[in-house]
Amino acid sequence: MRERFPTQPLPHGRGSERRTHDVFIPIGTDIRTRKLPAANVALIVANVAVFCMTDWFGGDVGKAFKLHNMLDATRPVLYQYITYQFLHGDVLHLVGNMLFLWIFGNAVCDKMGNTCYTLFYLAGGVFSGIAFGMVSTNPIIGASGAVAAVTTGFLALFPRSRVSILLLFVFITTFEVPSMVLILVKIILWDNILAPRLTGGSVADTVAYSAHLGGYAFGFAAAILMLVTRALPRNQFDILAMWSRWRRRTGLAMDTAPETTYSARPIVVEQTDSQPLTGPEPGPAERLKAEIAERIADKDVPEAARLYLKLAELSDRPLLSRQAQLDVANQLAAMRRHAQAAAAYELFLSAYPTTADADQVRLLLGLIYNRHLRRYEEAIKHLRRATTGLSQESQRQLAESELNVAEAHVYGPGGSAP
Repeated sequence: MRERFPTQPLPHGRGSERRTHDVFIPIGTDIRTRKLPAANVALIVANVAVFCMTDWFGGDVGKAFKLHNMLDATRPVLYQYITYQFLHGDVLHLVGNMLFLWIFGNAVCDKMGNTCYTLFYLAGGVFSGIAFGMVSTNPIIGASGAVAAVTTGFLALFPRSRVSILLLFVFITTFEVPSMVLILVKIILWDNILAPRLTGGSVADTVAYSAHLGGYAFGFAAAILMLVTRALPRNQFDILAMWSRWRRRTGLAMDTAPETTYSARPIVVEQTDSQPLTGPEPGPAERLKAEIAERIADKDVPEAARLYLKLAELSDRPLLSRQAQLDVANQLAAMRRHAQAAAAYELFLSAYPTTADADQVRLLLGLIYNRHLRRYEEAIKHLRRATTGLSQESQRQLAESELNVAEAHVYGPGGSAP
C-alpha cells in the first residue's frame, strides 16, 4: 500500500515547536538506578540513528524511507505502528522526546528490566498510534506516544519522587517539584488538554495530543496491572502502596465492600475462645514496622530511624524491607548512632547478602568499626571482602587504606593477617 504524502506538517508530539519554548524543562529525578539502563540507552541511540539516516544524511532515500514508514491513520499497515515511533519531524522534536525518555525512562527500565521495558515502550507507541487513528486521518510520526507511556509508568512506580526543573525565564535557576504535580498537572492536564484549547487549535494540526493521551493512559494502566499481578516487585513507594495507606487513613478500607442481598438464611458463626471472629491484633513490633514503612514512604527518614531504635528494643531481629533497612541504617550513621547503625547494617547483610549494595555496606561497616567503635577485627573482616567486590576505584582504595589501618592495630605496624 502506497502512503500518501502529507499536505501539512506531520502531527508529532513533545519536542514540537510549541513545547520547546516551555520555560520549565525537566532535567532529572531523585531516583537512582542500580545498574545501566541498557534498553533505554539503546532506544535513544536507535531514535538518534534513524533521524540521522532519514533527515541529515539520507537525502531522497531518507525521505522515501520516512514516507514509507510513517503511520498513515487512514490506511495503516501493521509494521508502521512500530516504525513510526522512530521517526521525527525535526531536531527539536527529537531532542524533546529523548530528553523526557532519558529522565523518566532510566528508572522505569531499571525497575522493569531490559526486555520487559522494551516491550512496554513499544506497546505504548502502538497503543498511542491506535488512539490517534481513532480521531484523526493524518499521518503521524514520533516517539511521543511511547515516551508518554514511560512517563506515566514512572508516575505509577515512583509517585513520591521529585523532579528537578530548569527554569528559563528572566533568570535561570533550578528547583524540585513532586513528580505527581509535574506529570498530572503540568504535562498531562495543561500541556495536552487545557493549553491546546486556549490556543484555539493553532498547534493542534501539528501536535498529536490524542496520541499523547493514549500513551499516558496505556503507560499508567499497564504499570498498575504489572504491580497488581506481581509481574513487577511491589514496595512501599509505588502507587498501590500509596493508595492503600490513604485508604487506611481515611477509613475507606472497610467501606468499599459491595452490599450483597442473600435470599437464603444467613450463616451464623459462633464465637468461642479458640475461634475468634477476627485475626489477632498486630503486636507492638508489627505496628512499629508498619509505622516505619509509612515514615519512609513520606520521606521522613529521621523519624523512621527514631522508631527503629524503639523496634530494636522490642525485637532481637528488627528487620525491615531491603531498602527500608538500608535507609534507616544510613540515617543512624548520619545521626552518629554508630553502634546502632552497625547493628542495622549487619542485619541488612545477613538478610540480603546478595544485594548489589552489599559491598558498599561492608565498606561503611568497616569505616564505622575502624574509626568510631574501635572494633578492628570486625573492620578487617568487612573491609577485606569490600576490597575484592567494590567496582569503583575510589571506594576500593578507601577500603584498602582503612584495612591497612585496622591490620596495624591488630597485628602491629606493617603487620598483616597470618
